[in-house]
Amino acid sequence: MTFVDLPSPNHAPRPDGQGVDILVLHYTELPLRESLDILRDGMRELRVSSHYVLDLDGTVYRLVPEERTAWHAGKSWWRGREGLNATSIGIEIVNLHGDRHDYPPVQIDALTELCRGILARHPAIEPRNVVGHSDIAPQRKIDPGRRFPWKTLAERGIGLWPRAGVRPLDGDFHKALQRYGYAPPLAVPPKEIVKAFQRHYRPAQVDGMIDPETRSQLAGLLDPLGRAA
Repeated sequence: MTFVDLPSPNHAPRPDGQGVDILVLHYTELPLRESLDILRDGMRELRVSSHYVLDLDGTVYRLVPEERTAWHAGKSWWRGREGLNATSIGIEIVNLHGDRHDYPPVQIDALTELCRGILARHPAIEPRNVVGHSDIAPQRKIDPGRRFPWKTLAERGIGLWPRAGVRPLDGDFHKALQRYGYAPPLAVPPKEIVKAFQRHYRPAQVDGMIDPETRSQLAGLLDPLGRAA
């Protein structure tokens, strides 16, 4: 894996006492050069950045040191916390639209190596805290998209994937989603939260319907006591 240092001016200190416990994966939706220009532009009215940008060929561009806050998550929510930039690391993955374009194997291999290094340096990032932008910002974001290989990453020790053959979850589905980490349905329209969950764990059908398969997928992520696996 090749690293290229291209510092961005768009960062800030992490708040005192705040460690890193979330890893957020994005897609750029723009080609590499345009993405780098935006993420390194300190003159924009709304300045944005990420810690890393991962190109199609597996090259990793380092923009912000991991000990600093990058501005990639925006208005976000996960496991009862809002505004997740302060406690997260963000990776922008070059892909023009993750619902239409596959991620090449060489890129995913490099992402695997990059994520493993991040997880080793920040052991507070537990598996369910490896999330997509759409997980933490339902309705507002859809990246990294339905073609992103979450299952492959989970098989490589990065994130979670539902256990197969689990009986559909009974009871209030949205309360169970909150136990796992998603925003409460009062903060975001309930259907959009279900879509975000499906986009990550049931990408073949993202319709926001709480059907038996969707209930089974969430049950496969929770232990019998309803706590996150």
